[in-house]
Formats: sequence, C-alpha cells, structure tokens
Amino acid sequence: MDVSTISSFFNLSSPAVEGAAVRSSTVKFPKDESFGTFLDAAVKQVNETNTYLKQEEEEEIKWALGLSENTHDLAVAQSKAQTALQYTVALRDRFLESYKEIIQMQI
Repeated sequence: MDVSTISSFFNLSSPAVEGAAVRSSTVKFPKDESFGTFLDAAVKQVNETNTYLKQEEEEEIKWALGLSENTHDLAVAQSKAQTALQYTVALRDRFLESYKEIIQMQI
C-alpha cells in the first residue's frame, strides 16, 4: 500500500501524515530478530512515552502557574502523551496476549 492509497482511503492530504506514511514504509528492521532486540525496542518505547508524559505535565504546570498563555503547546503535549500512552498500552496488551498463547502451548 503506497502513500497515495493511504491518503485517499482516509481522505487525508496533510503533508505530516503523508511524511509519516513514507517514513513508516521505509523502516528497515534489523536482521537480528532476537527477543533481546524486541525487548530493547519495547524499553525504548516506554522511555519515549515517559518523556512525552513528563513534557505534558510540565506544560500543564506552566499553564496552571500562568507562565504560559499558549494553550496550543499544552494541547500538543497532551495529544502526544495520549497517543504514545495508547500505543504503549496496545503493545503491552499484544505482548501479554502472545505470552499467554506461548504459555498454553503444549510441547
């Protein structure tokens, strides 16, 4: 599926969305597909999510204290944190689901 298909399917024409689609389609996965590689990627994702949550909290504090009148920065930080958290929770759920399936396998 190419970028034009994705854009037309969702009726999106944003350069940011198209850029993200191009970047995601050109991601190269390493040849080493060991569990350690997967675990490192999961830990990196959790750390990135924590960073977004901290940035959101900092923006909320700035806005509450009157140090920032720009609600756009607050909204962007909240959106990033919410999206990252949803993605992390989805990955966790998938991982637990896979783990349960592996545990139930009979050898």
